[in-house]
Amino acid sequence: MEKRRMQDDKFKAKVALESIKNEKTISELSGIYEIHPNQIRKWKKHVIENLPSVFSFSKSKDTEIKKLKEREDMLYKQIGKQNIELEYLKKKYNQLCIV
Repeated sequence: MEKRRMQDDKFKAKVALESIKNEKTISELSGIYEIHPNQIRKWKKHVIENLPSVFSFSKSKDTEIKKLKEREDMLYKQIGKQNIELEYLKKKYNQLCIV
């Protein structure tokens, strides 16, 4: 039995793009790249279905980054507040233990 070959993303994109161009048939591409025609069809379909998300990616990513930065700032403020409270409690504890 032959071991499955794992293709990297660049290779898949290259083959799918060539199949979208329609300069060569899927059978020809299958022979050139030694990939089953059904696999090329799947890659082509995947690229065509996900193409619109390429253009909307930057907007959603920017809002996600902004939300993460806001959360990070909130957490840093909370850590700072807890550090101040901890120092205060340590100071008061030392004062109570001395008396």
